[in-house]
Amino acid sequence: MSESPNDDSSSELLSKKHIGIFGVASLGIGSMVGAGVFALLGQVALDVRGETWLVFLVSGISALFSGYSYARLSAHYPSRGGVTDFFRVGFSQPRVERSLAILYMVTIVITLALIAKAFGAYCAHVLHQSIDSNWVNLYASVILLVLTVVNLMGSKVVGRVELVLVTVKLLILFVFIFVGAATLKPDMLSMHDEIHFSSFFSAMGLAFFAYSGYGLMASAAADVEDPERDMPRAFMLAIGFVMFLYIVLSFVVLGNVTAEALVEYSDTAVAQAAEPILGTFGFVMVSIAALVATASSITANIFSIVNVTKEMGAIGTLPNIFCRRVGMGGGTQGLYVLLVVILFLTNFLNLSAIADVASATFLMCYLAVFISSWRVRHEIHAKSWILACGFILMMLIFIMFLGSMVTSQKWVELGILCLAVLASVAMGWKLHPIDAVEKIK
Repeated sequence: MSESPNDDSSSELLSKKHIGIFGVASLGIGSMVGAGVFALLGQVALDVRGETWLVFLVSGISALFSGYSYARLSAHYPSRGGVTDFFRVGFSQPRVERSLAILYMVTIVITLALIAKAFGAYCAHVLHQSIDSNWVNLYASVILLVLTVVNLMGSKVVGRVELVLVTVKLLILFVFIFVGAATLKPDMLSMHDEIHFSSFFSAMGLAFFAYSGYGLMASAAADVEDPERDMPRAFMLAIGFVMFLYIVLSFVVLGNVTAEALVEYSDTAVAQAAEPILGTFGFVMVSIAALVATASSITANIFSIVNVTKEMGAIGTLPNIFCRRVGMGGGTQGLYVLLVVILFLTNFLNLSAIADVASATFLMCYLAVFISSWRVRHEIHAKSWILACGFILMMLIFIMFLGSMVTSQKWVELGILCLAVLASVAMGWKLHPIDAVEKIK
């Protein structure tokens, strides 16, 4: 395969080469350092306590391998389609490609529910000193509706807002880490008697979600002057930096939060760790960082789902309702249907349940990207042994993660996961690409 999946717009892509290595890396860092660490670090720590850092290390290594496959594909096939274009490149069976693309869209939907839930938890804790589910769900629903409106105002507004949000959250996190490292209590890093093998892999599946945002970097390849050189460096820089950040955060949080507080405030563990270090001011400061980070992630994911669903609707991968514009901006009937689904998941599932399903679907989609890169490995100049090692490690994490869900009897989460996969396959098999549809005006 020698053609880019979006060759019809190649002249446009060549005219806007203005993002460098650090620009692409910043996009990845901003996507990763969001709800994943603020919402899930406490959930992971509940399973493995003092070994939380090790879980983030191994998951980070898996993300580095996966980032390599993304980097090689985006270097050779620079486009704005990202993951969905990689499925098109690597799978010769259109029905399989469509099913995977729909599953990826489902993954974004579940991710938005998770991020909104995390925002609601921090907001309720800051404003009401409570994590009552009614307050959590209210704030989660409101932020989803508000940021959907912001996204429909245009990409320029979204881009400027994102830049400010990413800068603020990183500055606050570094202040917290610097001060927290000085008060860290090493004896608190061993708050457990024994870790079960299944618990370790369950935590690893959740931790991988905290890295999963690097996939969004692939969509920037079309705007990079030299993708062959810059994309691999950007992926390794972003994932490596975030892995270091997560490991250090793990030590700081687990070295300052008691076991009792971790159990009670697992959804807001990072902010809880700031309170004994900097008092109420520290708790509020890190909570603001969490709110900024989750709002940033919600904005980025809504922006992604708006564009991905439009493209999928235009080629027939999704029903025509995703091409029918309604109301302000670029909103479509399909977008509002998805918003209702996201609100339902947000209000009727807890954070842990949503995280389990989102982690599993992300792992499935990223395993498929490994397969795509393997099938075109000679064309993209990828090293076979790196792809093979990465695929095996991620497959092991995925299998053990599913096994831990079964042994933990998480039947609701497994049911939602099966429903998501079956619905994606059914739609992929039933829908057919069409030659033309009504353009979105």
